[in-house]
Amino acid sequence: MSTASAPVAATTEEALVLREQRGGVTILTMVYRPYNLIGPKLMRVLRNELKTAQEAGSRAIVIRSGLRHFSAGADLDVFQTRVDEPEVAASADAKAAAKAATEKKHSATVEFLRTLELLPIPIVASVHGVCLGGGFELASACDYIVAAASSKIGSVEATLGLQPMMGAVQRQVQRAGTLRAKEMSMLGRRYDPATLERWGLINLTVPDEALESVTLTIAEEFANGPTVALAATKQLAYIAANEGVLAADDAMEEIQKPIWASEDLKAGLSSFRKNGPGMAKFVGR
Repeated sequence: MSTASAPVAATTEEALVLREQRGGVTILTMVYRPYNLIGPKLMRVLRNELKTAQEAGSRAIVIRSGLRHFSAGADLDVFQTRVDEPEVAASADAKAAAKAATEKKHSATVEFLRTLELLPIPIVASVHGVCLGGGFELASACDYIVAAASSKIGSVEATLGLQPMMGAVQRQVQRAGTLRAKEMSMLGRRYDPATLERWGLINLTVPDEALESVTLTIAEEFANGPTVALAATKQLAYIAANEGVLAADDAMEEIQKPIWASEDLKAGLSSFRKNGPGMAKFVGR
């Protein structure tokens, strides 16, 4: 593994996220006490850090927690304000909806998830402790989820009288089917990661003590891959999932154009001729 840089605070206002660079991998460690609650402040810092990683040329990103839990859910103060001041909240919602319609955008929370889903860099979520509500929605917007065997994961908003507010229902329908999605969001249970792996909602369950090493191995595998082709795959998968196979077929040729001009393709073809498959060294361009 490449020499790691010392973790640095991602923001000067408060150390909500620590950033560390290990070769081509940027590691973002959430330390927003007490439980990495998902709200405007943490979403803003994460969004800025993703942009910084992209501008720095990172080839893979890890999102993990430096606290006891990955994330215990959403910042309830946001919901409490909506309950206590419904007229103010309704007015704010109307203004936000009008602005979103004009700019052809979704809500701020959905736009946050789309930032992760559309970023042309593979993102790995490394989950331990509890990963609930908005925390699970954050992880679900990543490209690969690896979870410690003892972790507990779920969409538990029903226990508060809510439903998932950032888009978990529709994403779970898409990935696990309607019945499982309704089960998760209507019953509000916590699940072991092995169950969710079987349902296609996470990628890999590992022993607790192996979480860090496996996470970094996977992230480095992404970082050592053909970055341009991986970005195209991520974009095409997003279109197929959200607009359908025919839309992806229509978009595919245009999306693939940068691959044909990439240094990585030239290196891959040359290496295949000289050394056979699987031996190419990619530079990420």
